[in-house]
Amino acid sequence: MEAQWVADRLHLRNLLTTQPDWTLQDLAEALGRSRGWVKKWKKRLHAAPPQDEQVLHSQSRARKHPPPCLSPLVVDHILAIRDAPPQNLKRIPGPRAIRYYLEQEATTTLAGLRLPRSTRTIWRILRQYQRIRDPIPRVHHPTTLPPPLSSWQIDFKDASSVPADPEGKQLHVVETLNTVDVGTSILLDAQVRPDFTMATAIEAMAATLQANGLPDQITFDRDARFVGSTQHRDCPSPFLRLWHCLGVHVTICPPRRPDLNGFVERYHRAYDQECLQVYRPADCESVQTVTAAFRQHYNDERPHQGQACGNRPPRVAFTDLPARPGVPPLVDPNHWIDVLHGQRYVRKVQRDTSVTIDTVRYYTSQTVVGKYVILRLDASDRTFVVEHEGQEIKRLPIQGTSRGPLPFAAFVEQLCAEARANRSAAGPYITQLAFPFG
Repeated sequence: MEAQWVADRLHLRNLLTTQPDWTLQDLAEALGRSRGWVKKWKKRLHAAPPQDEQVLHSQSRARKHPPPCLSPLVVDHILAIRDAPPQNLKRIPGPRAIRYYLEQEATTTLAGLRLPRSTRTIWRILRQYQRIRDPIPRVHHPTTLPPPLSSWQIDFKDASSVPADPEGKQLHVVETLNTVDVGTSILLDAQVRPDFTMATAIEAMAATLQANGLPDQITFDRDARFVGSTQHRDCPSPFLRLWHCLGVHVTICPPRRPDLNGFVERYHRAYDQECLQVYRPADCESVQTVTAAFRQHYNDERPHQGQACGNRPPRVAFTDLPARPGVPPLVDPNHWIDVLHGQRYVRKVQRDTSVTIDTVRYYTSQTVVGKYVILRLDASDRTFVVEHEGQEIKRLPIQGTSRGPLPFAAFVEQLCAEARANRSAAGPYITQLAFPFG
């Protein structure tokens, strides 16, 4: 590259000698360069002797002489401002703030001394004297992937290209409930609906289970359609009980930790950039069409650079998938009690001696009115053990646990009915369904 530059500059020198009347524009067009480049090098060539070859070479922009050192007094002032911010500054001053305070002392304590003109210099001093420490490098360890189809991650994705309905929903008009397998990165399902609630989410996951079988584990975030309303999040919602009763281990991501649901979140990025932002579907039917096409492309054609796939499409990388157990024909609707054995809930006893677990009201004892009690779930006799200050006060039978096993379809329908009832209930309400605990 340097040889080409030298040749262009030599050509310019020859043109300046043979064509002295040419304008800057004429020279630029002849050389294929900009007017600014011609102007700069014309000035340099005129300032050098006619036979000087050194002027044709590029000049380093590195500093020719080291910068003058700062006075130790200036350095001490920089550190003092950092350690003890002046004028009641209620924050740790950065380089810009430190430079401001140094300029305030330029005519007093630092008169006649050279002050740093660049915040980079102040930053270097702060790092040199360990006022700013380099962050500890994060060591990334590759994730140990579970066996194929054994661990799922699910989440909602908003189809933001669908405009708001002037007479209806303004946000999240159409959403997709995506299910991604962690072990293979295969998109197992992508269900598009304009009306996702907890009940419709249960219906959607029931269809996914019937098509793909049961996983060992499922991960999702704290969306209210998964874990219930904010008021009742310490109670197992109908959606959670779907998995507990089927024997699937549930992992709920803590707040502000989307990285723990990273496989489905990474799919959302590809889905948004390569599908929604490209085709811009404007209604539910269009979203369903482009999503179905993208699902096939994502699984069978698009090279996936994840650890499991090795730059191959997921379905190409995993041609032989193990068979997963299907949904059971009969489901014990009370199995969630065995899963949550020992779970504790803290409640304040009301004046009428009642406490509320989700939408169900239980009555304790007059002796603990106005006090906080612990209700411990005991699966052995299906009761809540009311405890106060380490003493057992009363045992309360868990309501709605008398029914036997249900067919899978009936079990799902009962959960959906309860989710709808809980969503429309206002205040404490004793649900008369088979699953009042939600």
